[in-house]
Amino acid sequence: MLQTPEIIIQMWRAAQKTNKGVSENDVRSALVEFEPLWAELFPAEQARIIELLVDRVDLSPTGIDLRLRIEGLTSLCNDLRSATTSQNEAA
Repeated sequence: MLQTPEIIIQMWRAAQKTNKGVSENDVRSALVEFEPLWAELFPAEQARIIELLVDRVDLSPTGIDLRLRIEGLTSLCNDLRSATTSQNEAA
């Protein structure tokens, strides 16, 4: 879900408010790298990230309405981008 074009564009626009140098490809790459990282996280860290990303969840007989915090997604994207940069510099 985090890799849908709508989410990527919203995250990129939000990220540009704090970092004009971030590109749409940077955001997309960070989200692609997020999935394998998720599996390696401890449950407490997963819970912290969920709290950062999810604003509200509404359940109804017809489905689910999930509202994400774009600011939280932007923060996560920046964290992932920093981690990737640090790994590349170490290699």
